[in-house]
Amino acid sequence: MKITMSPSTMLNPVPVVMVSCAGQDASKEYMRPNIITVAWAGTVNSEPPMVSVSIRKSRHSHSLITQTQEFVINLVTEDLAKACDYCGVRSGANEDKFNEMNLHPIEAPGLKYAPQIQESPVSISCKLRDIVELGSHDMFLAEVVAVSVDDKYIDDKGKICLEHAKLITYSHGEYYGLGKLLGFFGYSVASKKALARRMPKKNSNKSKKSNK
Repeated sequence: MKITMSPSTMLNPVPVVMVSCAGQDASKEYMRPNIITVAWAGTVNSEPPMVSVSIRKSRHSHSLITQTQEFVINLVTEDLAKACDYCGVRSGANEDKFNEMNLHPIEAPGLKYAPQIQESPVSISCKLRDIVELGSHDMFLAEVVAVSVDDKYIDDKGKICLEHAKLITYSHGEYYGLGKLLGFFGYSVASKKALARRMPKKNSNKSKKSNK
């Protein structure tokens, strides 16, 4: 039995990311960088690669991104969970969140103002394409111009292994670590050979059960 409820933002879980940005003063000089925590972020196109983040007009980062037309989406690990939450409840207009959370802004490839967060495993450089006013939030549509990945998550074959990064997600007001591997895209029709290669531990457990 399902109970019908009032319309609300119930799509869960969603990615939780730290969006870094920076502004410019009246003389077009660089201003202090900032971080805003965003749960409403997602991929919207593959060619060219495009993403979106939705931010309230009242947030400090809204004006910074509007000024410079760029931002960086930084993925969040379990080690960054506390910093991620802090950056979502404090305003960058009043404090330096990089300094408060002992994070380090470094140059983001392809961008002039917005920095990436050094401690993040993956940072996505984005240039603004459009701002869509929706109501409570404005949606920033942007094109991905570069992706930076911590080399410790890249194997000898050049494969990005984010399963080792301990990324987190956000569900109905709470943070969760990602769980066990259930499958990969196309696994429902994959051959036994492909399953053994892509999911060796899962198949090993099946073999043990069948031998009992």
